[in-house]
Amino acid sequence: MAQVLIIGAGRAGSSLARALRDVGCDVEGPVGRGYDLTTIAAAITTIVIATSDDAISSVAAKIPSSERRLVVHLSGSLGVDALAPHPRRASLHPLVPLPTTELGAQRLTSGITFAVAGDTQVQELVSVLRGKVLDVDDDDRVRYHAAACVAANHVVALMGHVERIAASAGLPLEAFLDLTRAAVDDVARFGPRNALTGPVSRGDWATLDRHVESLDPSERASYRAGVGLALELVATRDQLQQGDDPVEELPEVRSASGASLVG
Repeated sequence: MAQVLIIGAGRAGSSLARALRDVGCDVEGPVGRGYDLTTIAAAITTIVIATSDDAISSVAAKIPSSERRLVVHLSGSLGVDALAPHPRRASLHPLVPLPTTELGAQRLTSGITFAVAGDTQVQELVSVLRGKVLDVDDDDRVRYHAAACVAANHVVALMGHVERIAASAGLPLEAFLDLTRAAVDDVARFGPRNALTGPVSRGDWATLDRHVESLDPSERASYRAGVGLALELVATRDQLQQGDDPVEELPEVRSASGASLVG
């Protein structure tokens, strides 16, 4: 494996540097702001920019261009154009949270999926890390990243919603985590539409009404948003079962008190 320079000493850069070392790669860095990018050794044939998205282009512009050097960024939402004018450029985004350097390095070598685009040599990095390649064109990159944020960040935020509601009943978040893990396992096994259970799935509007009325007013909008998402799944599931065309708009469902459960 070629020598790799990691630019950016945050969680992503530090995790990747440790992961690559753990699998036997020759890695320099991660280096920070004080590193002179004009003095990069000729032996470095792969440079990974692991900075924040808004700094990637400016960092790339300071790196001497070379036909033999691959320049890679770790952004999920940016295309390879952010690395212009380098002739060989690629993107590499790991589909896994990197909360700490140690845990991040472990996850990066655990067989996860990496979204890639650009120069195909980037797939060698994925192979070395024992990962799986997901090709994502630049035109689809922002939507891909939106899905990734929902899959990780929004789920974490949703569990904060669970924690607050549980606490209002004197219950710990831990009591609900096995339920969440099982639900995610069911999604993997059956798909979201068929994994959905509960009052929205069976049309139990009276129970949903009681839920909303029991909640602190500050939690009701989040709960109703979740009901709306579940209704979308139910509608598409029923349409697929009946062979109907998808409806453009879901009907509004109101509670007994007249408040919209989805608005």
